[in-house]
Amino acid sequence: EIPQHSLPVIPDSTTSLALSGSYVSNKMINKLIQVHDKIFCCIAGSLADAQAVTKMAKFQLSFHSIQMEAPPLVKAAASVLKELCYNNREELQAGFITAGWDRKRGPQVYTVSMGGMLISQPFTIGGSGSTFIYGYADAKFKPDMSREECLQFTTNALTLAIGRDNVSGGVVHMVVITEDGVEHVVVPGDKLPKFHDE
Repeated sequence: EIPQHSLPVIPDSTTSLALSGSYVSNKMINKLIQVHDKIFCCIAGSLADAQAVTKMAKFQLSFHSIQMEAPPLVKAAASVLKELCYNNREELQAGFITAGWDRKRGPQVYTVSMGGMLISQPFTIGGSGSTFIYGYADAKFKPDMSREECLQFTTNALTLAIGRDNVSGGVVHMVVITEDGVEHVVVPGDKLPKFHDE
């Protein structure tokens, strides 16, 4: 179960180039892309591909919203991304976490893989730093967390990923999505929690 009242979405801000090893090309990219009022995507992989796909998705969702005379459902947004990724799977190198709140199902999180697979999950993690925190996430996630517990869980997970992955880092751009709206929070890297190995 996803927390019923709020949904935090929290990526790091580093982009890298995979040429000969990993080279950090930018430490200040906002990897959260708003595709509709209460629907956001976290991006992983090629920044150019992710920006192009989310731009197309944003257009389609705006058109859909006008046709339906209502905001799109989160699953509809994830499905648009899935179709774009699947139909262009030979060319694209981008994956997405789509998260948001809608009137029908409340808060939701979906993973859209690079090949266009769509999975609904209680929580999801992605990107190069995610390999270091699966154990933490599996052990610490619990259904029906409070807003504060969710923020602590996501912030700690991202901090641990940044501490282990040489191409994760920078500042944290976070959104908390609720029925009432979206709260944007930016946390500088030096204000993240400290763990024993840092």
